[in-house]
Amino acid sequence: MSKICDAIQEKCLTFGDRIIKLNDYLLKEATNAKPTYKVVKGERIYDKPVPVHLQSVTALCNQLLRSGTSIGANNAEATNAISKTDYLAKSFIALKEARESLYWIDLLHRNHYIDDKQYNSIYADCEELVKIFVTRCKKISEELEKKKNK
Repeated sequence: MSKICDAIQEKCLTFGDRIIKLNDYLLKEATNAKPTYKVVKGERIYDKPVPVHLQSVTALCNQLLRSGTSIGANNAEATNAISKTDYLAKSFIALKEARESLYWIDLLHRNHYIDDKQYNSIYADCEELVKIFVTRCKKISEELEKKKNK
């Protein structure tokens, strides 16, 4: 593997580690949370970030865990691709998983499961992966297009 590929995979692994730790944290919070809440201006405001009686946090965590850890797995597959086309396909899948992760992170934040500081930090990390994969996919697509037009 090249140094660039190694660096990207390390970023994917580090992000995956953060997702696993966030998942563990949120599920632990759900176990310890009080099931009381109040409604303010149509929004639910919880005594703790994750009330026990709601199952939605488990579903959101599971979705984020799957998409967030899949980024690195697909990147690993891309680095062992059998062709440029295969490399591009796996890279696009990693990009799609990164964008899906942004969605789940947004939902966790919008529903007060993670605070602004947690959101900004993990969102920025995921957004960086999106940018990396967008750049990679564009570059490979252009290379394949040039090769095709020769």
